[in-house]
Amino acid sequence: MSSDEEVREEKELDLSSNEVVTKYKTAAEIINKALKLVLAECKPKAKIVDICEKGDNYITEQTGNVYKNVKRKIERGIAFPTCLSVNNTVCHFSPLATDDTVLEANDMVKIDMGCHIDGFIAVVAHTHVIRDGQVTGRAADVLAAANTAAEVAMRLVRPGKKNKDVTEAIQKVAAAYDCKIVEGVLSHQLKQFVIDGNKVVLSVSNADTKVDDAEFEENEVYAIDIVTSTGEGKPKLLDEKQTTIYKRAVDKNYHLKMKASRFIFSEISQKFPIMPFTARALEEKRARLGLVECMNHELLQPYPVLHEKQGDLVAHIKFTVLLMPNGSDKVTSHPLQDLLPTISIEDNAEIKGWLALGTKSKKKGGGKKKKGKKGDAAEPMEVSKDAPGQE
Repeated sequence: MSSDEEVREEKELDLSSNEVVTKYKTAAEIINKALKLVLAECKPKAKIVDICEKGDNYITEQTGNVYKNVKRKIERGIAFPTCLSVNNTVCHFSPLATDDTVLEANDMVKIDMGCHIDGFIAVVAHTHVIRDGQVTGRAADVLAAANTAAEVAMRLVRPGKKNKDVTEAIQKVAAAYDCKIVEGVLSHQLKQFVIDGNKVVLSVSNADTKVDDAEFEENEVYAIDIVTSTGEGKPKLLDEKQTTIYKRAVDKNYHLKMKASRFIFSEISQKFPIMPFTARALEEKRARLGLVECMNHELLQPYPVLHEKQGDLVAHIKFTVLLMPNGSDKVTSHPLQDLLPTISIEDNAEIKGWLALGTKSKKKGGGKKKKGKKGDAAEPMEVSKDAPGQE
């Protein structure tokens, strides 16, 4: 009897439950609006920390407005703090309140953020160049590479395909634009309250980084994370003090010696028991001291700020995809600016073949390819008009 209940409970936590699908889509709707709000703030001389705080505040406010009148208390809020990483900075830049870094004209800004409803997570990352009109030159190349790789990945993350199929394809796409996929980036399966599930897609396969082979299955959810660079694609940590985003390592325990450390760890355990958080959300004076001891004893997992070389450009696109029985449903994204890359993929038959794949399952509407294709584009798939759009 109890094992039957466990099986039923497990089924209720995936996309076979309409309620779960609704929670994912509610989180996605909020994060798409939050991204739009943050994008509108990305102007020359705007302080990055102010924009990050506006993004986080919006997510907290909007998630607080849903599922208020339910019998069981539902956790909801930020699943990944708002980050704005500029130009050759790859990821995770979400500075403290004392930081005065501002945006400048022609900056390439990567926005990364996430929210959850009852632990069902929607994440998104988008790249925007602060300029009016068309994006050209290598900025357009690296953005088109990220977007086209994301579109190809969208079509290969489907039941029956394997994670290594995606890894190989996105590297070929980046190479076609004379760019590199950035090493060390993982696309994770998402589960309830789990932002970094065990099933992963590797960005670049090499001797140092290996993951288990895995096959995508119906009713799974993935955060597909694509980062491209005009440089070598081998980012480095330049300054540990820039790290402000952490996640509690739930499998680690240690009796902290310092009072400040115990205070901060208690605050983290109460406010952010599972999801990543920003040090901005902690009491700042105690946080600086306390976080060091927590890190020294591996109670926290850091999300370091990584950089390519000065002058390199990095683009980032991340989307959440639900592998529904009737096909893949990309629920987070935002349309790109108009791009004019220096390189055309018009004659690349392999990439064109991947892009021609549908995203709907053959189980339903078998012969209605055209209708299915139009449906794909009606979702946030309209992004593809910009990048592979040298047609």
